[in-house]
Amino acid sequence: MKAAEPWERAGDKIRLQGFNLELWKYEGEPGSLIPLLQAAQRDYSYIPEAAIHYISDIVGIPPAQIYGVITFYTQFRLKPLGKYLLRICNGTACHVNGSKLMGQVIEDELGIGVGQTTEDGFFTVQSVACLGCCSLSPVMVINEDTHGRLDPRKIRKILKSYQSAG
Repeated sequence: MKAAEPWERAGDKIRLQGFNLELWKYEGEPGSLIPLLQAAQRDYSYIPEAAIHYISDIVGIPPAQIYGVITFYTQFRLKPLGKYLLRICNGTACHVNGSKLMGQVIEDELGIGVGQTTEDGFFTVQSVACLGCCSLSPVMVINEDTHGRLDPRKIRKILKSYQSAG
């Protein structure tokens, strides 16, 4: 089931629901693009196309250039995250202890690679340089829950528990 879009049409204008209207104070102000993109992502967890056009009107920068900025910075997303954000650690300790194999198991189980979201919107997989849990390596974090000392069997069990929880 597709989630409702965060905007609605009112006549020929698109109005973003919940997007901070105080952002119009940035109209024409140099250097305002990044704060506006951050605000959109904070409000929606990604930057919807309608927000790009809305921001374009505020800052006077064409949408194509705004897309260029969004795709340049890794902090910005053009697609929503899954219900569960699964971050795989690839720090030195995790790498030495098999994070590459753990990543392959996750990919096989979920059918997606790093940077992708499952079709059902449940999981988004990200790779991070270090989660700071070296004594638990290899480790992954799902939302705020840390799972360490992973092996293929343990990963499958953890993923199934999140899938069954819905």
